[in-house]
Amino acid sequence: MSKKSLVSSAAVLAVAGLIVKVLGAFFRIPLTNWIGAVGMANYAPAYAIYSVLLVISTAGLPVATSKMVSERYAVGQYKEANRVFRISRILMTALGLAGALVVIFGAGAIAGKVGIPGAALAMQATAPALLIVPLMSAYRGYFQGQQNMNPTAVSQIIEQIFRVGVGLSLGYMMMNGSMLAQQYDSGARGAAGGCFGASAGALAGLATVLLIYNLSRKAIKARIVQDKTGVHESTGKILRTLIVIAVPITIGAALLPLMNTIDAAVVMNRLHASGWDTQVADDLYGQLTSMADPIIGFPQVFMQAIIVSIVPMVSAANRVKDTEELKNTISLGLRMTTMIAFPCTIGLLILAKPALLLLYPLQVESAISAAPCLRILAIGFIFLGLVTTMTGILQGLTKQNWPVINLAIGISVKVIVTWILVGIHSINIVGAAIGTLCAYLTAAALDYICVVKFSGARININLAILRPLVSSLVMGVFAFASYKLFMLSGHNSIATLLAICIGALVYGIMIIKTKGIRRDELQGIKFGSRLVAICDRLRLW
Repeated sequence: MSKKSLVSSAAVLAVAGLIVKVLGAFFRIPLTNWIGAVGMANYAPAYAIYSVLLVISTAGLPVATSKMVSERYAVGQYKEANRVFRISRILMTALGLAGALVVIFGAGAIAGKVGIPGAALAMQATAPALLIVPLMSAYRGYFQGQQNMNPTAVSQIIEQIFRVGVGLSLGYMMMNGSMLAQQYDSGARGAAGGCFGASAGALAGLATVLLIYNLSRKAIKARIVQDKTGVHESTGKILRTLIVIAVPITIGAALLPLMNTIDAAVVMNRLHASGWDTQVADDLYGQLTSMADPIIGFPQVFMQAIIVSIVPMVSAANRVKDTEELKNTISLGLRMTTMIAFPCTIGLLILAKPALLLLYPLQVESAISAAPCLRILAIGFIFLGLVTTMTGILQGLTKQNWPVINLAIGISVKVIVTWILVGIHSINIVGAAIGTLCAYLTAAALDYICVVKFSGARININLAILRPLVSSLVMGVFAFASYKLFMLSGHNSIATLLAICIGALVYGIMIIKTKGIRRDELQGIKFGSRLVAICDRLRLW
């Protein structure tokens, strides 16, 4: 049951995450074209402040809620699970209100500090989202604790559809209309319209999850009536436990943005020190952050799906002391990670330059120059995936402090490596990518030591390493050969897309032929029975 649940839950969230990512990419491109560089200059700091406040209010508490609910469900304490949710909902609403008040009353001062006064209106446009998203996240965490990922997936998609639709529409209308024309210039108005999309999306997402909750209330009440445990924890104890779990997770979530901020200062300083002028240094840094990094973000969606799914499952098994179930869940989670990470890494190693040229056809020189960075980050993606999954595992084991400590050590390693290598003229920006690789490698090694120590589970070398690696290498050969063949037409975009499709097909066949994924695991995915039937007809088992 564990295998089916984990694979199915991760698949649902991964599909939703990909849809959200695609919609998000669709949002930025037309918005940039419509409101221009000035508008985006107002949009960027507003969205950055919004993201920071959102991390503070939503990074840790939904995970804590999910973990605590799953633990209580595992032992039949349905009343206490519902109380955890209600207390979490109040706490997250309070945090959301605090964030909203910060941008409502402090937007002018914040915008003045960053030197872009026009960003104040855009910051204020995010206030409703800062209030609503934490409340919505409490409901998502409650459902995740019941190992029901559908409400999260559906509400995420609805939220993003409204964010894109309303944000683009308002951005265009306010940019070109007379609304607020006397008080603000067109760039500030357009940015505010775009930012308000987050608020409209949050409202739609909340409405969706509330509808699902109301439809589920009868079943929830029936479970509460069945609860004969008689357990009643004090409100203070539940609140303290929520905070103890949430605070380290929130700090960990804030470390990556902090790492990027430190990285910018270190990289630019070292590029200038090694003789690169400002314009070239800006271009080199842009190749890493604006070209290579975003590509890594797409497959990371799969890892986030695994972590959200695995926390409640590990928590439940750990609560009832089911050691075998715990080890099986952890092993499957690690195996799913490598099954995704290896083909992504091999694919990007082989098709780094074609992929960059596909996405940035108007910036050919920069795209080609960014390829070495992307290849190094692709190798790092294996360790980033493992860090993501093992963070969820350790959170489920109530060892949430360790991933934060390990990531902090990894970031320290990154700063040192980046400082040394970027300062070497011939290495330049590639040194920052190597530093990132070293950070994730260090954190992954330390996390794995912790997982083994606290659970006894280990990576199955044959299932988790050798089979997906062999399948990925075969895929790489076919993808490379296909690209070279289709490039005879002279069209990089067509050749790249066809090579990716053929590579994905070959990997799917190989992972089945090598028994990297088993029949029962495939059936656990939504529509998996149909895939199994197709594989049967093709005699792939």
